[in-house]
Amino acid sequence: MPDWVTLCAVISLLLSLLTVACYFFYSGLLSDITVLTGSPPIKKITFAYKFKKGPYKNCRQLFKESYSIGPKLSCIGIFYDDPKKVPGPQCRYAVGSILSEGEDKANEELLNCYETSGFKVFSFPEVTHVVTTSFPHRTFFSVLLGVRRVYPRLDHYIKERRLCAHPFLEIYREGLIQFMAPLARQGDFYVPEVRQAERRLSEQEESYSDTDISGADSNSEYSSGSGILLSDSRETSLAASSVHSVPVQDQGDREYRGRSSRETSFKELDWEQTDEQQEERQEQLHGDSDQKSTEVPTQKWWGVVGGEE
Repeated sequence: MPDWVTLCAVISLLLSLLTVACYFFYSGLLSDITVLTGSPPIKKITFAYKFKKGPYKNCRQLFKESYSIGPKLSCIGIFYDDPKKVPGPQCRYAVGSILSEGEDKANEELLNCYETSGFKVFSFPEVTHVVTTSFPHRTFFSVLLGVRRVYPRLDHYIKERRLCAHPFLEIYREGLIQFMAPLARQGDFYVPEVRQAERRLSEQEESYSDTDISGADSNSEYSSGSGILLSDSRETSLAASSVHSVPVQDQGDREYRGRSSRETSFKELDWEQTDEQQEERQEQLHGDSDQKSTEVPTQKWWGVVGGEE
């Protein structure tokens, strides 16, 4: 009797494992992923969305909310940051539902429902070239498997070909998750909230730069954009002036040493000279000293100016 119980338990376990394996295979565990550059899977679209900042795993709630309002509409998610480079709380994304595509018009009743629920409305243009692929959307685990398997392939494809493709879009419709990243007009795929944030950041940087430049006029050597140039030009000027002024200084030292030696010889001969001769010599000595003292600073100043030129 115990043997039958053990056998039944083993069979039940094997069936459970087989069921789970089939579920994951059905969800897309071994599905082929082919990344291409070509036409986008969507045309010009108008969609309702909500914008959020935070870890991408929190976007599930927005998908549920959007789907509950228009269950027959295709859902869309736009992800603006690389979670490997941007901290989770700072990641930006928008999630919503596609109201119309191409030349079709949006259903007014659905449009009002979304706006009443706090969604905003925006449009994306149709572009000619995107990086795109697709993944089966059959179960809840299809989303997890798709994110885990598709994005590394997309990242490798883009880096290998040195493409500029952003942001990343996910469109959920007809049993597929369609991934795409535009290769042109990327700015048109940024919702107003992201644009405003980027604009404020740009204005802050410009204001900071202007403040630093004004500070540079007040003897700031490290202002943005001009500090390096000011520092370089100043060092160059000092280096050049030192090259020109050193020989002049040596010349002045030699003249000073010459004057000192002459004064010494005069003093040694003072005992042999009369008082009148001493006075005459002293007048000549003072006159020569005054003349030399006016010549040397003039030459040194010229050396500095020459260095700046």
